[in-house]
Amino acid sequence: MKVANLMTAAFLSAGLATIPFSASAQTLKKVADSNKITVSYREGSVPFSYLLSPTKAVGFSVDLTDAIVDDVRKKLKRPNIEVIRTPVTGQNRIPLLLDGTYDLECGSTTNNSARGKEVSFSISYFYTGTRLLTKKTFGIKNYADLATKKIASAAGSTNEKVLRKYSADHNLDIQVILGKDYADGLLLVENDSAEALALDDVLLFGLRANSKNPDLLEVVGDTLQVEPYGCMVRKGDPEFKKLVDGTITRLMKSGEFTRLYTKWFESPIPPKGVILNMPMSEQLKANLIAHSDKPAL
Repeated sequence: MKVANLMTAAFLSAGLATIPFSASAQTLKKVADSNKITVSYREGSVPFSYLLSPTKAVGFSVDLTDAIVDDVRKKLKRPNIEVIRTPVTGQNRIPLLLDGTYDLECGSTTNNSARGKEVSFSISYFYTGTRLLTKKTFGIKNYADLATKKIASAAGSTNEKVLRKYSADHNLDIQVILGKDYADGLLLVENDSAEALALDDVLLFGLRANSKNPDLLEVVGDTLQVEPYGCMVRKGDPEFKKLVDGTITRLMKSGEFTRLYTKWFESPIPPKGVILNMPMSEQLKANLIAHSDKPAL
C-alpha cells in the first residue's frame, strides 16, 4: 500500500511538472522563484517602444517598464533580478502574456472592454485616437475621401476595427490592407500599395518623423475616438497590478512622468533627433491627478 501511495505521488508530481503556465499564477511569485522577469517591447511603436539596434529598444513606455522593474526589485529585495526582453506584435501580445511567455507589456496597447475580459490594465498613461497618414499628393483630407480606396492598418489593432466599422456605417467600401506591424503599414503607403495608413495619431506622427522623406507625408482626418493606453498584466493578479499602478502613480506625483513625457514627445528623439511636437492632452493632464484605469468602450 505504501509503495502504491509513493508511486501515485510520483505520478502526480510528474504530471504537475508538465502542467502549462496558469493565467492565474501570481507574477511576483513567478519572478521571485526564477529570479528573472520577462518584459515585452514593440519594434516600431515610436515614441513608445522601438528598436535603435537589433537588440536595444527605447521609448517612453520602455522607460516606464524600467521604472516598474526597479520597483519589483525593491519589493522582492532582489537587486540582481535578471530582465529578459522579448518582442511582441499586435496579434501575439495578449496570447503570449496569458501563456506566461512574458510578464509585463507597456507599449501602445489600448485599454478597452473587450481586452479587459482577458487581461488587466494599469493606470492610463496616454490617450489617443485613430487618424490617417497619407502622401500629400494623394489629396486625402478626411474619411469621406477614402471611398473605395486601399487603406492600410495594423493587424490586430483597434484601428482596424474602427476603420472597418466607419466604412460600413458610411458605405465607403474601403479596402483594408493589413500590415504585420506599424512599420509595414508605413511601407504600404510609401510604395503606393495603400493611399493612407489608419493608426493612433501619436504613432502616425512618430512614423512620419522617422520615415524616409517626412515632407512627403501628412497626418490628416478627424479623431474617430479617444482611447487610453495602459500596461497589460495578467488578469487575476491584483498584487502585481497594484505594484504597476503604484509605480505610475509615483512617477505622476513626483513630476518624473511629466519629465519623461517632455523627453519623448516634445524633445529630439533618436535616431534622427526629430521632435514630435505633441503637447500633453487634456485627458492625460487630468489623469495625472485622477489615476484612472477606465477602459474605452
